[in-house]
Amino acid sequence: MLAYIARRIVTLIPILFLISLVSFIVIQLPPGDWVTRQINQLKLSGIQVDEGEAMRLTKLYGLDKPGGERYINWMKGILLDGNFGWSFQWNMPVNRLLVERVPLTMSISIASLIISWLIAIPIGIYSATHQYSVLDYVFTFIGFIGLATPGFLVALILAWVIFSSTGFSPLGLNSNQFLDAPMSIAKFLDMLKHLILPLLIIGLSSTGVTIRVMRANLLDELKKQYVITARAKGLRELGLLLKYPVRMAINPIISTVGWILPGLVSGEVLVSIVLGIQTTGPLLLRAVLEQDMYLAGSIVMILSTLTVIGTLLSDILLAVMDPRIRYGGVSK
Repeated sequence: MLAYIARRIVTLIPILFLISLVSFIVIQLPPGDWVTRQINQLKLSGIQVDEGEAMRLTKLYGLDKPGGERYINWMKGILLDGNFGWSFQWNMPVNRLLVERVPLTMSISIASLIISWLIAIPIGIYSATHQYSVLDYVFTFIGFIGLATPGFLVALILAWVIFSSTGFSPLGLNSNQFLDAPMSIAKFLDMLKHLILPLLIIGLSSTGVTIRVMRANLLDELKKQYVITARAKGLRELGLLLKYPVRMAINPIISTVGWILPGLVSGEVLVSIVLGIQTTGPLLLRAVLEQDMYLAGSIVMILSTLTVIGTLLSDILLAVMDPRIRYGGVSK
């Protein structure tokens, strides 16, 4: 198993290199650059900028260099110094913005994934073992509602309901009295109260799909010969269910970790904008609109890297959960 993991990690190196290259190229595709955009905005407001000043700003931000040279310098900074570049619009290092936003974003995304699985997997198991029961129909209906309703719309509705019924505003990460206050137990508890709503909304966005996948896979497993044989031998239903069919049925859910992680991170963009939470979602949207290439490229690269890391984690979890899965068919 360790040799398999080591080989997979080695293969990630060229993939991550290609991800960084594609991320940088994609950010360069829109016409113009940050300086051009700022000059156009100044002209629209009636302020004229001469060519000399435009050239000075272009040279100051290193935008006069060829794209290949900018990419090499960007990667050198990341690999040698851990420097992701300079954010033009924020006028500060990209690292500082990422340190402020990425941990919160990852915490919300991972917690949302755990909440989604804790809700969806038991419901999927119950629906499969009680097929066509009243609760099965109820859970199916709720799952379809969850699939059809956009997360930002749910956020708007629930935020209004909570505020109108309790007077508590779930918008933002903290209440007004804690915005400029140093971190304390009271501020931390207030932050947890504000995080409950986004955690539920982002987590429930994938719950409907997970319920359907778990139910369908478990129904297939329960009809297989090994389950019938195990029942004939007198195994207890709960022990049989958890030891064999559930482990097989959960494999497709684990295998989706690769695209669920970046999906949750990118899927919280509208929810974070609606609820006023300072995560990477609104930061990426603003960076793309302002053509802040190093900030946008860094966030895109991080999201793409999450896909690769999530795929590696799903492969490892599958090998642990399912003894039939071995690299090359040979037990390690």
